[in-house]
Amino acid sequence: MDNNKTNDNDKNTSLAEGRNAVTEALRSGRSVEKLFIQEGLRDGAINTILREAKKRDITYSFVSKQRLDQMSEAGRHQGVIAQCAEYSYSELEDIFKKAEEKGEAPFVFILDEIEDPHNLGAIIRTANLCGAHGVIISKHRAAGLTSTAVRASAGAVNYTPVVKVTNIAKTIEELKNRGMWFACADMGGELMYNCDLKGSLGIVIGNEGSGVSRNVKEKCDYVVSIPMKGDIDSLNASVAAGVLAYEAVRQRMGK
Repeated sequence: MDNNKTNDNDKNTSLAEGRNAVTEALRSGRSVEKLFIQEGLRDGAINTILREAKKRDITYSFVSKQRLDQMSEAGRHQGVIAQCAEYSYSELEDIFKKAEEKGEAPFVFILDEIEDPHNLGAIIRTANLCGAHGVIISKHRAAGLTSTAVRASAGAVNYTPVVKVTNIAKTIEELKNRGMWFACADMGGELMYNCDLKGSLGIVIGNEGSGVSRNVKEKCDYVVSIPMKGDIDSLNASVAAGVLAYEAVRQRMGK
């Protein structure tokens, strides 16, 4: 069975293998994306690992020994492997600090269950280039800062804070209490040219297949759409983020 099952393991992600290595990764505060545990194992060491994972709200899955054998790089997994992020995550305060240092109103991207690490990396890259102060991602059912995402960002992760949160809707509420407004990208929204994308702003981009979830959309102040003239009805998530980002840039420059 799975707990908060996510997309498949990024093969290029750093792995911690074996009970001691995984326990140390969890206790040290290292960013652990997923935990894979052999089905049927319930001894003291495994229970300790599970307690630490639950304490940190880390996704875990019970998988077959064959799956672990396939994943293992060292060949000594002892029934447990942790998939660890290549980069550490920032805090919300880091975003506000960055905006303050630049003397600008906070500008962020919020990604609601973006699953493709290439899309995540591309959006981080766009966020950096358009002057956004950070990217906020979901802890569950979403891509994290794996090496694939880092490569796709073309180095932008070194400059743009990426914050991982448990609940996107609650985070939006918290940021609205700090004066931010939120625009949700959706085909049924107001044309982006008619929307105010200046000031303290968060642009919300949804899942590649299902878009922005209902509870997140309800927290946003307005829904924004991109004009489309072709035969298909949607853009890739990272492309949509780029189009909206540069409409915000245009408005902020007073053009």
